[in-house]
Amino acid sequence: MAEKRSSKESDAPQIKDEDMYESLREDGASKEKAARISNAAAREGRSEVGERGGESGSYEDWTVEELKDRARELDLEGYSDLKKDELIKKLRNH
Repeated sequence: MAEKRSSKESDAPQIKDEDMYESLREDGASKEKAARISNAAAREGRSEVGERGGESGSYEDWTVEELKDRARELDLEGYSDLKKDELIKKLRNH
């Protein structure tokens, strides 16, 4: 008999390259982006993914307006009155 998982567990991305995922999260990538990049690297090889990747910089280097624009792009809610450090935390934990 198969073990039943909650829908939240089954919807969670499976991370294929945990070290790369953690490194990307520390650098400011969202959970979604870190999972996507680390899984592509595990599938295709780090050098292949690295060649096509860009560099957006750390969220700490972004302005508050740029952070709010990014939150808007991600359809996040409740960010308009947040301070910079709170915005960064929200973006990293979405």
